[in-house]
Amino acid sequence: MPLQLQQTRSAFDSVAADYDGPRGNNAAIHDMRTEMWRWLDATFAPGSRLLDLGCGTGLDAARLAQRGYRVTATDWSPAMVRRASDRAHREGLSDRVLAINIGAHELQQLGEAGSYDGAYSNLGALNCVPDLDDVARECARLLKPGGRLVFTVIGRICPWEVAYYLLRRRWARVKVRYARGFAPVSMNQRTVWTRYYTPREFYRPFAGHFTLTHHRGVCVFVPPPYLVSIRQRHWEWYQRLWSIDRWVAGWPLLRAVGDHFLVVMRKRETAR
Repeated sequence: MPLQLQQTRSAFDSVAADYDGPRGNNAAIHDMRTEMWRWLDATFAPGSRLLDLGCGTGLDAARLAQRGYRVTATDWSPAMVRRASDRAHREGLSDRVLAINIGAHELQQLGEAGSYDGAYSNLGALNCVPDLDDVARECARLLKPGGRLVFTVIGRICPWEVAYYLLRRRWARVKVRYARGFAPVSMNQRTVWTRYYTPREFYRPFAGHFTLTHHRGVCVFVPPPYLVSIRQRHWEWYQRLWSIDRWVAGWPLLRAVGDHFLVVMRKRETAR
């Protein structure tokens, strides 16, 4: 197992117990999560069978299961998977949520070809995957013809972040998102290895299997989650920024900008 994967798993294991709180789901993160839910509801019909890549503590999977979806929730962190499984059991959703300790780089372990209506991944889980070519190929194998992917991914170009760290004269931190390979990011005194993308860079490994049907920035005008204090102090202004994001973040140029971006892809009828 590559050292980078080991360290990333260790970091997420270390925070799993409190990841539903301010570290992994503060109010601003939850707003981003809610935005993703809007897109999932619009993309997948109720009753669809979905694959969750990087399920974390199972918040997305549980919410979808409550609305009638069937979800196979996967994650590379055993501690996160336990949290997701416990959540499903506690909320009476065990018949609709199956939590499995499989990383997005291990999807070949799922043997049910063509059995999923779609797959999704929220809040940058796929930024930690070593090889997106493998993910794309396995998603194409697992999805039915016409199946869709909905991913939110941490983007390369985030004006809020540039301004934030420039004001603090943290020059090295400004450059992190522009690294061409994996970059080490600290979490709980451990390291998460993260690769940043533009939407086009991210889509490239999927192009032989999926058609890109939509992409847009997420948190283009809205402050990113580590600036949650802005949400607390300026609620009405913050809500207006979300309205602007929903209106214009899919426009050319703007759709490549933001703390994250969202991509929607459809499986080609003759996927390679």
